[in-house]
Amino acid sequence: MEHSSQYTFTVAEIATLLPDDLLEQLAAVHRELGGEVYLVGGSVRDLLLGRSPGDLDLTVARDAEQWAERLRTLTGGTYVELGREEDAARVVLRQGLDVDFSSFRAGAKSIAEDLEQRDITVNALAVPMHDMLAGPCQEQDQLSIIDSTGGLRDLEQQRISVVSKKSFSDDPLRMLRVFRFAAVLGFTVEPATLAQIQQQQEIIERVAKERVAYELDLIMASSRAYQAFSAMRACGLLWQILPELRAGQGMEQPASHHLDVFEHCLEALGQMEQVLAGLARYFPDVSPVMEEYLRVRRRRVQMKWAALLHDVGKPFTYGINEDKGGRITFYNHDLRGADILTEIARRLRWAKEDTALIARLIAGHMRPFFLANNQRQGKLTLKACLRLLRKIGEHLPGLFLLAMSDALAGKGEASPEDIEQEVAGLFARLLRVEEEHVAPVRTAPPLITGRDLIEELQLTPGPLFRTILEQVEEAHMEHQISTRAEALALAASVAEKRI
Repeated sequence: MEHSSQYTFTVAEIATLLPDDLLEQLAAVHRELGGEVYLVGGSVRDLLLGRSPGDLDLTVARDAEQWAERLRTLTGGTYVELGREEDAARVVLRQGLDVDFSSFRAGAKSIAEDLEQRDITVNALAVPMHDMLAGPCQEQDQLSIIDSTGGLRDLEQQRISVVSKKSFSDDPLRMLRVFRFAAVLGFTVEPATLAQIQQQQEIIERVAKERVAYELDLIMASSRAYQAFSAMRACGLLWQILPELRAGQGMEQPASHHLDVFEHCLEALGQMEQVLAGLARYFPDVSPVMEEYLRVRRRRVQMKWAALLHDVGKPFTYGINEDKGGRITFYNHDLRGADILTEIARRLRWAKEDTALIARLIAGHMRPFFLANNQRQGKLTLKACLRLLRKIGEHLPGLFLLAMSDALAGKGEASPEDIEQEVAGLFARLLRVEEEHVAPVRTAPPLITGRDLIEELQLTPGPLFRTILEQVEEAHMEHQISTRAEALALAASVAEKRI
């Protein structure tokens, strides 16, 4: 960690954070409004960690909204109100930089008191900028770091600690922020803070679900989601947020699994993080396809959610098949899981796009294993491959990322020895089927259309049209037909059987 022993920054180091003429513009606002100005929170923390802060967080003694409005006028940026209950605002600059202003928090008469009302100690640091803005000053002049809560010590020890005993009651979302910052920074959570969360976990119910979902997504976007969700489980917070997962604790699975239902879901999340970090290792021949799929915004977060929740339907479909020696079953847990995921998504106010994709992957997550089993027995048909490709469409890579994570998380004695290689090989095979059979048909004009069904076969438009056209397309992909006449004959045959 840089600068931790001196507990100071130089004027030059702070100035490097301010692009173009921003320092002069802030100084102009200071000349007009005066008062104390501090660089605070994540901006100070990231500087101490040797990172470049993404945005600037500034705290002023008063008139934060006026500061933002004056800076907006000088810079031509965009003014954004940050809260009706507090004096805070944001200026979005043309360079893409956000400058957030906030006044001392309720009742605080000094920056030290303000810091003591924040969430965690590593976010409760400040550097005074008013003398620097008032000028003149030298580049090597020292600016002291204000630390009234022990944040510098916790940074040195890479530890997340809550600021005070009332921090969580003031804003219960801070319990989730503890795990978010631990995941993002790679820090551990102090035992006393974990104990405090365990004692107060129920109050997370007071928080708006959108705020909860936002923090959970930030955790999923980190590279340590597995560790964060494990820690949330250990202190009980996870059960308050995703109670559906708790039903899987202690629930035994068939011999293909070595973990109970919940631990398997958690392990699948961990394996997904490993797979995403090493695509070439798990999909050596087709990793560029995976990389392209994952370039879509939020795709990695969606994949991690699918991994964690892929078996959420198992506890609700648990059964014992006495005809097969008392074998544990979870019939249709994939479809039930997709329904439960939709309920969770509605509760957390997820975007429709996230809900649709993750539900689709959960509903289809057993299909790769059914095909792998057929392939192992030499019974995998072109028709079965085409039907999976039709069912999952552009999200075939996502389905196989989930299948790989699921396979890696299930290491019971009855699990096929080379299941990961089978999954990767099956994905490569399906890509070849797509290239050789699907793409040529999809890119060419269709052999027949709905108009042909009306004019040539005198059929009445309805749901049957889709069935007919899909079967014609599938037969074309299987190279069973290749002409318009053959397509019309097949359509007539299908219609005759269905009417």
